[in-house]
Amino acid sequence: MAGLAAQLAKHRATAEGLGSNQQAVKYLGQDFKSLRQECLDSGVLFKDPEFPACPSALGYKDLGPNSPQTQGIIWKRPKELCSSPEFIVAGATRTDICQGGLGDCWLLAAIASLTLNEALLYRVVPRDQSFQKDYAGIFHFQFWQYGEWVEVVIDDRLPTKNGKLLFLHSEANNEFWSALLEKAYAKLNGSYEALSGGSTVEGFEDFTGGISEFFDLKKPPANLYLIIRKALRTGSLVACSIDVSSAAEIEAITSKKLVKSHAYSVTGIEEVDFCGCPEKLIRLRNPWGEVEWTGAWSDNAPEWSFIDPRRKEELDKKAEDGEFWMSFSDFVRQFSRLEICNLSPDSLSSEEVHKWNLVLFNGRWTRGSTAGGCQNYPATYWTNPQFKICLDEVDNSQEDGASGSLCTVLLGLMQKNRRRKKRLGQGMLSIGYAIYKIPRELENHRDVHLSRDFFQGHRPSACSKTYINLREVSDRVQLPPGEYLVVPSTFEPFKDGDFCLRVFTERKAEAMEIGDMVAGNPHEPLPSELDQEDSQFRSLFEKLAGDDLEINANELKDILNGVFSRRKDIDFDGFDINTCREMVSLMDSDGTATLGLLEFKTLWLKMRKYLEIYLEADEDHSGTIDAHEMRTALKKAGFILNDQVQQTIAVRYACSKLCISFNSFVACMIRLETLFKLFRLLDKDKNGTVQLSLAEWLCCALV
Repeated sequence: MAGLAAQLAKHRATAEGLGSNQQAVKYLGQDFKSLRQECLDSGVLFKDPEFPACPSALGYKDLGPNSPQTQGIIWKRPKELCSSPEFIVAGATRTDICQGGLGDCWLLAAIASLTLNEALLYRVVPRDQSFQKDYAGIFHFQFWQYGEWVEVVIDDRLPTKNGKLLFLHSEANNEFWSALLEKAYAKLNGSYEALSGGSTVEGFEDFTGGISEFFDLKKPPANLYLIIRKALRTGSLVACSIDVSSAAEIEAITSKKLVKSHAYSVTGIEEVDFCGCPEKLIRLRNPWGEVEWTGAWSDNAPEWSFIDPRRKEELDKKAEDGEFWMSFSDFVRQFSRLEICNLSPDSLSSEEVHKWNLVLFNGRWTRGSTAGGCQNYPATYWTNPQFKICLDEVDNSQEDGASGSLCTVLLGLMQKNRRRKKRLGQGMLSIGYAIYKIPRELENHRDVHLSRDFFQGHRPSACSKTYINLREVSDRVQLPPGEYLVVPSTFEPFKDGDFCLRVFTERKAEAMEIGDMVAGNPHEPLPSELDQEDSQFRSLFEKLAGDDLEINANELKDILNGVFSRRKDIDFDGFDINTCREMVSLMDSDGTATLGLLEFKTLWLKMRKYLEIYLEADEDHSGTIDAHEMRTALKKAGFILNDQVQQTIAVRYACSKLCISFNSFVACMIRLETLFKLFRLLDKDKNGTVQLSLAEWLCCALV
């Protein structure tokens, strides 16, 4: 309940600008300026209670409290490691990033690329902090997280062994911005160990809010050199790696001194005149700060002797900082994967730079309601969240080789907070998406999910290349104008997870969530059914009600449980007293807290209708209905509910096996009818909103 309320409050705050880079969300509610001032006033250096300098901050398994790797670790502040520490020495550069004893080369490659763009760097690494002015042992950094910017506060106690930093460090012994940045990112993800293993684009996106594209260098596009050149010119972040075929090859070093399964930053691309012919070169950096390519165009290679000396002086960097040049053709042969994070994102398909339009959706897959799995599971696939894109305007210019009038869409599906769940043994989910052309007769359809019948009769127009356990699956597609449905899903059904879906379009396009409508028109018995002259029913009522001819909640409980417990075709555990009280409250028109003849008959007819709907939804005649079938049952009962409400119902009324008994089904129906009735009474202006005092809210919630 508290979590749902927090989500609603956050949604409203986001609408008012919270989460922008200028108004970042305070992670764990910690405010840098106020905390720093408290420390300055008290004269005590900051100690972060939310990420204390203790074994749990290091990790949970390989870096767990009893691991040999964590023995002898001492947490020290920079002023305990050197006499005159500096936050940044002579500007933040690529050589400030040297890998330590943590397998987060992917993150270090992203940080190294970040230093190439000062504007981006200082958005992540605010400049209002140092070890001199207003030093209080507290620092802060900003990261993009699933559609919003988050400010993370840390203290400057860093893990050391034998007097040296254990993890990320700078070449300069007195420079600490990169080590502190790594700590802040570790805090955001739960621990240092949570950062082990990953894709460089994850760091790229968390530093920029951009969206990434992947290129298979075994099948590179013909204009790959131009794509990379434009990416670097427009400030996009670029990385590459060499795939491995087995775990034994991880971080294996080739004969030419390239490291497999290791993230390299792409830091430059140039063309030189080599013996009268143009030669394309690319510059890479190994975050280890050493182990460099030894092939053609490496630091001491003979090729440098055959180009203009001034050009050689400009390009040939001999410092052993892990950075090196190689020919572009060797690069394509040696490396397997290229990753580019588009910042705006700008189009990388042509030389024209232009901005894209973005729509971002936050969603959730919940077991039993919206976690439908992929197309292999047709019974549940249709219950996944659904989003519509309306593409009306074609691109200004088409890519080489494209034909016809098309609209470019860049989709990114990102699962949230999975690194933090590593500690619990929960890794990344396998995720993907499919895009369907909406036929003309359904183009105005947006109130409720498209049904199972739609997906059985239509194939996707495009889909993600594969379901994969990466944080984000993204791809660029080109589609003819029209309306399209995007269905994001996990590979298997019944997998809980939060996600955000980003839809970038080259031209302005409308995008919306399907099934965002909430409406209720529950079944009401016909006047003829309520005929009070029904002598048989009157006789039954008089027998049940007793001398006062009224039925209270306790009597109702005995009556209903006696009737439905005899049925063999439903799973029935009995109505509890609270459900029966709510039934009475819903039907009670005269405020007696009891039911008269007409009120009881109305309830009885409702119960009969609920039973009919329940049995119809129970397709396998098991006596229960599956939680994902509630969407259909609710619709038949007159309720149209969005994903958020559907998820809440699944959590509240389904058992651990995701089944809903008849008594839980009726309890849900009665509760919904009560809530809709209350809302209509309070919505005096009929504008879909109500305003309540705290006392009024409590009365409504407790009814």
